Amino acid sequence: MQPLLQLTGIDKAFPGVKALSGAALSVYPGRVMALVGENGAGKSTMMKVLTGIYQKDAGSAHFLGKEATFNGPKASQEAGIGIIHQELNLIPQLTIAENIFLGREFVNGFGRINWKKMYAEADKLLARLNLRYSSHRLVGELSIGDQQMVEIAKVLSFESRVIIMDEPTDALTDTETASLFNVIRELKSAGCGVVYISHRLKEIFEICDDVTVFRDGQFIAERPVSELQEDTLIEMMVGRKLEEQYPRLNQVRGALRLQVRNVSGPGVEDVSFNLYGGEILGVSGLMGAGRTELMKILYGALPRKAGYVTLDGREVVTRSPQDGLANGIVYISEDRKRDGLVLGMSVKENMSLTALRYFSRAGGSLKHADEQLAVGDFIRMFNIKTPSMMQPIGLLSGGNQQKVAIARGLMTRPKILILDEPTRGVDVGAKKEIYQLINQFKREGLSIILVSSEMPEVIGMSDRILVMHEGHLSGEFPIEQATQEVLMAAAVGKQYGVTQE
Repeated sequence: MQPLLQLTGIDKAFPGVKALSGAALSVYPGRVMALVGENGAGKSTMMKVLTGIYQKDAGSAHFLGKEATFNGPKASQEAGIGIIHQELNLIPQLTIAENIFLGREFVNGFGRINWKKMYAEADKLLARLNLRYSSHRLVGELSIGDQQMVEIAKVLSFESRVIIMDEPTDALTDTETASLFNVIRELKSAGCGVVYISHRLKEIFEICDDVTVFRDGQFIAERPVSELQEDTLIEMMVGRKLEEQYPRLNQVRGALRLQVRNVSGPGVEDVSFNLYGGEILGVSGLMGAGRTELMKILYGALPRKAGYVTLDGREVVTRSPQDGLANGIVYISEDRKRDGLVLGMSVKENMSLTALRYFSRAGGSLKHADEQLAVGDFIRMFNIKTPSMMQPIGLLSGGNQQKVAIARGLMTRPKILILDEPTRGVDVGAKKEIYQLINQFKREGLSIILVSSEMPEVIGMSDRILVMHEGHLSGEFPIEQATQEVLMAAAVGKQYGVTQE
């Protein structure tokens, strides 16, 4: 089959880093090509070369049978290559229709915007995606999942021949994901080619026809998905066998550390639970169930309206994140780019930002040598891949950014570590490293709350699991009783006996 798009022998280097070396990718009409590899494998760099954000150092690119070089995203978009980025690129203060057609609004014969046509066309796109909103709605009023669907509608409006989807389901519910998959099937039947970048291997086997594997900036293989199994694909991605995906550490838990009683606040109603030393407490539930809101109330980022919390037998009140940190509670956000990291600052500055009091002299100056020593220790312990600690963190892969975010929390020497979706957007190899780090903290007696949308992860790593539904606790399970079936039943509202262990 003649490919719509073919890149061969692509090289791209940055100072101190060879990002791509002989990389290749083919996209075929009416087929979905998965592009997989660990964080830092070169997938994002390849997409930036393809869409003209970066210029390749070597290699060739052919689109629709002709050699093609794009001098920027606008040129590639107009040629028929659309990309849906992992990071949202929308203006919250504008309507859905205004976002979709920004910069290419429909105009009448007098040069004025034809609002009626623009909203009608936008409504058609939303209906195609099974979105229930009117295109007059402001984007800022939508959930993250619906905003992602608006991004997808924007790309569909270009009628692109090749559509690149970078982690498109990262913030989508199961229903939204099903709608997206229906759209992908429509695109296939229309003869479009889709590049599907995802760390969710289950999705690749469900929606993709072929898979291209990158490792360390190099092309490893292209295979039909039907010829592969998940374990084989993981081995191709990481270059080694993953003996166990979720390395559970079984140990006797310690003393009671945290008591949460009848806590209510924004999105949370009358929640009670206990947490022990050296325990991993999983928190499961569907999007919008109140999991993140509960964690932010405990940390102090959202107000607590009722109830009380005790830590090591002492009542604590957290009215701000500073109060949370002062009491030994650390929260690692699910949205590391918005809430967790300062992308323009270096690895060192990001890692030590919340722990500067440990490196401060009486006069207010910093003990730079001590700070650098501590940061260097964490970089080695976490196996963070960076040319130096002075590297801007925005240039690191997602997995390495996540490790820095976790290291920053640990630098404050917490008693309780709250990890909200710690492996979202992280490849299978980095996931395993993060799981091993979590086990190390558990072994040292740290109390850990693991919030995750991935049921295999929460079952594979937790000692006990809480399930939330519409702001309430709908179930609590010792790990021996936790199955995907009972967790899902509790997540959709079936009540189970909830006890404060």
